[in-house]
Amino acid sequence: MNTQRPADIVADEKAQLDFSRDMSYGDYLQLDAILGAQKPLSPAHDELLFIVQHQTSELWMKLMLHELRAAIANVAADELGDAFKKLARVSRIMEQLVHAWDVLATMTPPEYSAIRPYLSNSSGFQSAQYRCIEFALGNKNAAMLKPHAHRPDLLAQVQAAYEAPSLYDEALRLLARRGLAVPASHTQRDWTQGYTESDAVEQAWLVVYRDPKKYFDLYQLGEELTDLEDAFRLWRFRHVTTVERVIGFKRGTGGTGGVSYLRKMLDVVLFPEIWKLRTDL
Repeated sequence: MNTQRPADIVADEKAQLDFSRDMSYGDYLQLDAILGAQKPLSPAHDELLFIVQHQTSELWMKLMLHELRAAIANVAADELGDAFKKLARVSRIMEQLVHAWDVLATMTPPEYSAIRPYLSNSSGFQSAQYRCIEFALGNKNAAMLKPHAHRPDLLAQVQAAYEAPSLYDEALRLLARRGLAVPASHTQRDWTQGYTESDAVEQAWLVVYRDPKKYFDLYQLGEELTDLEDAFRLWRFRHVTTVERVIGFKRGTGGTGGVSYLRKMLDVVLFPEIWKLRTDL
């Protein structure tokens, strides 16, 4: 005799749980707070798109920083297997951020113009999380601390990222610990300074890439860094093209040159020797 109950009956019984006592889906995800955080200031229909685009991007950046900081700690501790998993995840998160621009690009110039006066001086340029990501990836610039001076709590976070070794700094320190000839100028330096490309560092990476079987984990680290920068470049590029599509060459709300400023960022190379060695192999 078959005593198995139909799946729909079991599902219905589960649906009868008393959620006045038990945690629900919305409770766990704090959906009331999240879905109540969109507060359009204008009467324009399209402002909700603008808000959701930037709020979801900040959530993805929160996860990205969580993974990136842990990956940097893993590299510093020679735990490369754990680092590879996290760096791969960071690259996939960046893909999500790239596609988010596709949604915002559906906003036309007249639609953006209807909400722009309500934005005041607020700008993605002021994103503390984005700045921490840039600093963690090695693009250090003391001037980028100033936009956060009005919020001591945010300034402290950005300052910590500014003063800490970047992902690439820790990668080079790892190469040196493995006996590769990375100069002290690149393993014992002022971490607040921007990175300076080095022929000696490239030669160290070339040793790895010319014998990938011997140095397989370091070779894989190099490729994880390549994937990461590749994804980051796409993110920056889609940002530029979306901004140009929506506002043209108007100045940004935060006082930057808008598209002209963003285009300069396209020329920033985070891990220069890893890209240059491809020509020199």
